[in-house]
Amino acid sequence: MTSELTFRGHETQPMADTYSPKPPKPWLAVTRPIRYILREQRLTFVLIGIAIATLGFTLLPSNQAPQRYSSAIFDSFPAELESSHLTHRPVYNERRFGIQNWNSGGKIPLGLKRKGKRIVVTGGAGFVGSHLVDRLMERGDSVIVVDNFFTGRKENVMHHFGNPRFEMIRHDVVEPLLLEVDQIYHLACPASPVHYKFNPTNVVGTLNMLGLAKRVGARFLLTSTSEVYGDPLQHPQVETYWGNVNPIGVRSCYDEGKRTAETLTMDYHRGADVEVRIARIFNTYGPRMCIDDGRVVSNFVAQALRKEPMTVYGDGKQTRSFQYVEGLMRLMEGEHVGPFNLGNPGEFTMLELAKVVQETIDPDAKIEHRPNTEDDPHKRKPDITKAKEQLGWEPKVSLRKGLPLMVKDFRQRIFGDHKEGGSSTTA
Repeated sequence: MTSELTFRGHETQPMADTYSPKPPKPWLAVTRPIRYILREQRLTFVLIGIAIATLGFTLLPSNQAPQRYSSAIFDSFPAELESSHLTHRPVYNERRFGIQNWNSGGKIPLGLKRKGKRIVVTGGAGFVGSHLVDRLMERGDSVIVVDNFFTGRKENVMHHFGNPRFEMIRHDVVEPLLLEVDQIYHLACPASPVHYKFNPTNVVGTLNMLGLAKRVGARFLLTSTSEVYGDPLQHPQVETYWGNVNPIGVRSCYDEGKRTAETLTMDYHRGADVEVRIARIFNTYGPRMCIDDGRVVSNFVAQALRKEPMTVYGDGKQTRSFQYVEGLMRLMEGEHVGPFNLGNPGEFTMLELAKVVQETIDPDAKIEHRPNTEDDPHKRKPDITKAKEQLGWEPKVSLRKGLPLMVKDFRQRIFGDHKEGGSSTTA
């Protein structure tokens, strides 16, 4: 006896020879998400959420006006000329969570707020570097100071210690350093004869910082010097002048070191596509200079304050140009590589400078002549036409206006008021 299983429909529906899937629905990709949104009142809740968020942003209180930063150009000091605030110490407020502080900066359109950069300043505790750090901090950047304190002083940047955007690393740039930064201001190098003859660091330090710029894609600014022109045969000096330098003289470790640093900088620019900028800084003075560094302005001011004779080497007819300011930030943010002369084209002989110091400090100060030093340049004056045309920069502070600010700082430090001298700020 046999049994047979019969599946319903098998007798009436013959098997097709080939498999044919269901035809695709043409608007399925469009209708499916629309159907999903319309189910269970999802669209209603989305619209309600948008309305609540819009209402909250509109009615949220704003208890502070937007903070206005400086023009981010390290090239003028009007605040110092209007009032002396050498003891000014910025105070950084702590952030607290809450509605009142959430929008305390005012209403800024989305996408228009400037994003602060992460910047390393080698030699940032020194004379020029510390003023540069002040301006970068005012602009809202995060700053890392790298300094071995050979000539720099912690007091020059101590007023930033409470700021979360400020960091300090005790490090010698002759050793490699790994950091993630957007820009590198390379100022680390002793700049006075007393110091650079003892510890020349131009070449190795520059090479390490260029390597860092290459690795992380940072823009690199080298602070070179007017000493690359040596004892110039061209007057005034333009950037295209190649100079007249003694390669084996007592100053050559600095002069040729800076020339080599410029060479390395341009080689990294041409060969490794590193963004670079080169500034040739001429004689600079101001608060926070080392008191006994052997440079002529600091020598004269310190000697006059101590009632010592001002030392003039040779006949005193050598000329120099003295500047109170630099345009480093403008150069860094610009589109031109350089090099650029950054200096004051006003020219003074050493005797004329000594007389200005006498007028400022002590009319009875004495002048003492000594034999001239080896390879001392006879003339030094920058041609800043290129900086004026391409950077829109020129110095704003004359020697007779800037020197009293330096004298006030030196007087505080020489006569024991270390607290005021250490927290001095000029930008």
